[in-house]
Amino acid sequence: MSEVSTITNNTTLPVNSAITGKLVYELQPDGQEQVDNLFARAREAADELRRTPLEQRQHAVEQVMDYVRDNRERIVDRICEETGKTRTDALVSEILGVLDNLEWNVHNARKILKDQKIPTPITLMGKKSRVFHEPFGVILKIAPWNYPFHIAMTFSLGAFLAGNAVILKPSEQTPLHGLLEEIFNVAPLIKRSVQVAYGNGMTAQQLIAARPDKIFFTGSTRTGKRILRQAADLLIPAEMELGGKDQMIVFEDVNLKRTVGGAVWGALTNAGQSCTSVERLYIHDSIYDEFVQALVTEVEKLVVNNGDRGDSDIGAITAGFQLDIIEQHVEDARSKGASILTGGARLGDNFYLPTVITNITPDMALHSEETFGPLIPVYKFSTEAEVVQETNSFQYGLTASVWSKDLVRAERVARALEVGGVSINNVMLTEGNPALPFGGQKESGFGRAKGTEGLLAFTRSKSVLIDKQSDIIEPNWYPYTKKKYDIFNRLIEVLFTKSPIKLLKLAVTGMKLEGEAKKPRG
Repeated sequence: MSEVSTITNNTTLPVNSAITGKLVYELQPDGQEQVDNLFARAREAADELRRTPLEQRQHAVEQVMDYVRDNRERIVDRICEETGKTRTDALVSEILGVLDNLEWNVHNARKILKDQKIPTPITLMGKKSRVFHEPFGVILKIAPWNYPFHIAMTFSLGAFLAGNAVILKPSEQTPLHGLLEEIFNVAPLIKRSVQVAYGNGMTAQQLIAARPDKIFFTGSTRTGKRILRQAADLLIPAEMELGGKDQMIVFEDVNLKRTVGGAVWGALTNAGQSCTSVERLYIHDSIYDEFVQALVTEVEKLVVNNGDRGDSDIGAITAGFQLDIIEQHVEDARSKGASILTGGARLGDNFYLPTVITNITPDMALHSEETFGPLIPVYKFSTEAEVVQETNSFQYGLTASVWSKDLVRAERVARALEVGGVSINNVMLTEGNPALPFGGQKESGFGRAKGTEGLLAFTRSKSVLIDKQSDIIEPNWYPYTKKKYDIFNRLIEVLFTKSPIKLLKLAVTGMKLEGEAKKPRG
């Protein structure tokens, strides 16, 4: 996941091709002066956006969408160069995902962001209640290296659509330098409102110290905790989408061929470098042997190479440090008695063979730590209660999937799992519906992206109560009298006691209170 580097921001950062390892360009991190200028421009843009109608913001996002659609092959080239993804992974998860989410936001923004009418209780008769959804002002988004286009675009433009100026800090591993600005510049309003800050961990700390109005972070749990500590000292609200160790639970009544296909893709898409990748595959013991045999067969059919024309299945490991973690987890498991049924080794400098591992024990690092690579750790279970308890015992709680023809059972298990999202008889599919909120529990973070909750996360809720009867004295105002006390006592009795003539009693009590309120003391 996205790590905040400890390199000082005086160091030039190399950006290498994830496929060849060769230097693509060097990046000069933004320093304090650049950070100050970014925030000064962002504050001006936030003031402008408060006066900008939603229709203009929607039109600006649609301009960007058209540009992404028309230039998608060139954008895919750039994504693949820096991340090492296969072209299909880049096209589907990055380009299609961005356009799908932005289209949903544009089409639903008006009904989500409009002033909300709220029911007013009978004791406040004659008054109106509203909630205003207002932009925060300046949003800071710290994005990860594994989906550098999708997450950068959807968060930045979602926040913009809600009326915020945005400062986006991409990962120094995959910054897509120049590409994001090129796209944002298509729409002048977005060009003024969404800026990109480049750099490492020091840059992130400086950006937070500049006091954005809200922080959104996607990355590792360790880095998220570090950011939260700094944000807490400044009382800056933050939302965290952190690590995962997602489980796929397979009962005995599944369609074997389809479920195996789901397990292979769910664990290995983007070479396993997704926070929602299947990292624990639980198979019912009655079909375990048959399932594992079919799983190995399908994994061994996958194409892993760097000559991708859209026909490769497994891409490169994006970052060298991530490749080291994958190797450490496999070697640790091997040394402690795990069975490596296929894979378990590098292919060239930047690729790792898709790997199926069984006979896993709790003392192995890959059992509890996020691997973030093309591994499929396989477990056996006997009962529903056992697999639910095992799943909920881990510190992560991002997403999961449950597979069974018995939909009553599948839904029961889905409700019991301590995770933010569950796909039933599919895998990583809650992310595919832009109307569904996305986020985790426990050490997988908090807050929600996507859908209504995600768009509202870019706004502050302001409660407003409107009293048109400005000439009426409220009965709960001074002066207090013994008679008022008695009538309020009666009001409580009437309000919270069931009665077929409750409304009539309330009317009578209300008139008494109103009459008493008009009387002066003495």
